[in-house]
Amino acid sequence: MAREQRQRAYRAGRRAELLAAQILRLKGYRILARGFRAPVGELDIVARRGKVLAVVEVKRRRLVKAALEAISPRQQRRIARATEAFLARHPEMGCLNVRFDVMVVLPQRPPKHIMDAWRP
Repeated sequence: MAREQRQRAYRAGRRAELLAAQILRLKGYRILARGFRAPVGELDIVARRGKVLAVVEVKRRRLVKAALEAISPRQQRRIARATEAFLARHPEMGCLNVRFDVMVVLPQRPPKHIMDAWRP
């Protein structure tokens, strides 16, 4: 992939994450982190609503099925390890129920929020 294409894909992904965060806010979530990085992985969005800590993976795809297939078991493990790192840095959130969600950003359609998309 050419450098220009990678940059365009990166920017489109960041816009998708921003849109996903806005949708989550409208649904009553408080965004705690965006683009959280740890040596073991990255979390797109960490949000809280009540006693739920939602770790949200954002995928920008043409089809929901393609987005879900893009989250491999290996990536799920990496996200789970990054979540452990996040909780280690924020022990006050250890009492919350962690849930892994996916937000699929589709072209010319509203984003689709899939709650509890997988369990580690």
